[in-house]
Amino acid sequence: MCNQLFECDPDMTVSPTVSIRPLARSDRAEWDRLWTDYLAFYETSRPQEIFDTYFERLLGDDPHDFNGLIAEVDGRIVGLTHYLFHRHGWRVENVCYLQDLYADPDVRGMGIGRALIEGVYAAADAAGAPSVYWLTQETNHEARKLYDRIGTLSPFLKYDRK
Repeated sequence: MCNQLFECDPDMTVSPTVSIRPLARSDRAEWDRLWTDYLAFYETSRPQEIFDTYFERLLGDDPHDFNGLIAEVDGRIVGLTHYLFHRHGWRVENVCYLQDLYADPDVRGMGIGRALIEGVYAAADAAGAPSVYWLTQETNHEARKLYDRIGTLSPFLKYDRK
């Protein structure tokens, strides 16, 4: 499946066994499984309405809505990432927010997370968005080992509305 970011080549081969591609409608069952596991990792869940809405947004054609990438190993879906382009008050061009990133536990350490982040970097470059950022829990030590290699830790803290 191609979208505005991968018109000519929908697959970006990362290694002989790992490939990153845009999310497709036919991925729904595996996407449900992975996103459920992702939410469980953060000790939360969402109602079916959120799953349905989010998946449709990921497949939509609104350039300001979410996009999704899938990681495959030997044809098996093993990871996902979701990202969004938005305006920024300090820049003319859009920035890219990497919303979700998840790899099956049995394939961690194979470069799946790195490949998914690099897929988002490539999408941001193609869209002319020079900045990509994401959040994680301070206690997510395993993921932070990767993030420290592929990104720069910012000094900002996130606050939520009470």
